[in-house]
Amino acid sequence: MYIILITQAAAMLARDRIVVGVCEGSMLVKKQYSNLIEPIKQRMKNVEDYIKSVKPELVLQVQPIVDPYGPSIVDDNLEAIIVSKETYPGGVSVNKKRGERDLSQLKIEVVDLVPEESTGDKLSSTALRRIEAEKRRNTSIDPKSCM
Repeated sequence: MYIILITQAAAMLARDRIVVGVCEGSMLVKKQYSNLIEPIKQRMKNVEDYIKSVKPELVLQVQPIVDPYGPSIVDDNLEAIIVSKETYPGGVSVNKKRGERDLSQLKIEVVDLVPEESTGDKLSSTALRRIEAEKRRNTSIDPKSCM
């Protein structure tokens, strides 16, 4: 859900080109329920398919990232970065790194995460994986043991 919100905002704001970094490797190690994260190729394909469905005319660059910055600190053609309120400090950090490399500052666009209906908590990818883990746990209970 998080990547969909960020990607949706980016697709709506982008005029010609969009660059999307998809986390892999060490970026996922500490994620809760990381065993439920789809393989990188599938997640990248999901992003590509989504953007093509929303704004097919965009030049699309989807790439795996293994650090918090990805292409944002080396691509001198970028104009903006999309973040959530929770990841805003990361956007500021990107601009700091860009400044150190004499690249232009990115406009930081902030999007809100959608609240989860039953709790009102922000609906993050971790929350979605937790829900999936609970579903799997509930369906794996042997019905005979409940009798």
